[in-house]
Amino acid sequence: MMEAKATAQAPGEPPTAPLSMAGAGPGAGLCSCALISARTSTSSSSSETFRAKLDAAIANERDVSPYDEFSSEEGNSAARNREVLELMQRDRDSLAVSRVIGDVLDPFTRSVHLRVIYSTREVTNGCEFRPSAVAEQPRVEVGGSDFRSNYTLVMVDPDAPSPSDPTLREYLHWLITDIPAKTEATHGQEIVCYESPRPQLGIHRYVFVLFRQLPSRQAVDAPGWRQNFNTRDFAELYNLGSPVAAVYFNCQRESGSGGRRM
Repeated sequence: MMEAKATAQAPGEPPTAPLSMAGAGPGAGLCSCALISARTSTSSSSSETFRAKLDAAIANERDVSPYDEFSSEEGNSAARNREVLELMQRDRDSLAVSRVIGDVLDPFTRSVHLRVIYSTREVTNGCEFRPSAVAEQPRVEVGGSDFRSNYTLVMVDPDAPSPSDPTLREYLHWLITDIPAKTEATHGQEIVCYESPRPQLGIHRYVFVLFRQLPSRQAVDAPGWRQNFNTRDFAELYNLGSPVAAVYFNCQRESGSGGRRM
């Protein structure tokens, strides 16, 4: 703790108060804290308003333009929107560079937020997990603003049994339908239960794909087997259209080091 240094003064003079508190009443410190708190609260509220409006724009499938102004009070809205567009482009680039787009999906534009969280760690494109960290099914949060919308989630491994010879591509790890917007996957109907990743050879990609369902959709039947599932064929069969979100992580054996992905 820092101690205030006493200043020299003439004999008989009353002690002088520290400069920072000179002339301050008993409540001065509290007033300053209240002011800081109010400013922080206003900033947080403004940020939450921006995110909420942006989520609504994405959920309504409206293209986000760098020149959109969600609120005149947001300051430099165009700059913030450009940042969002750059993040979305980075997502697409990551999926393309990793060949998730190509091996599993065709090019698409993300329009709904998708969060996949194992324990306390969120999946981001290209991040690495060990099998022990993904043994239990993750928490999956689905965005969207229309509560009448439902979503289908697919999790596949396009590198089974090995990245160099993926004869079982795609291996289906999880399939859930009828997930309401702005809820978690646990609110949907589990068609194929979660099977934890257990790669034996090389580094595998595990891909989560989210589709928006049509209001009138036929019931989804569980596939007869997990191996050689095809996400594109599945989407076409049930008229799901293009994905609205996707994210993937890499995983190899618990004791693995390095290894091949391709």
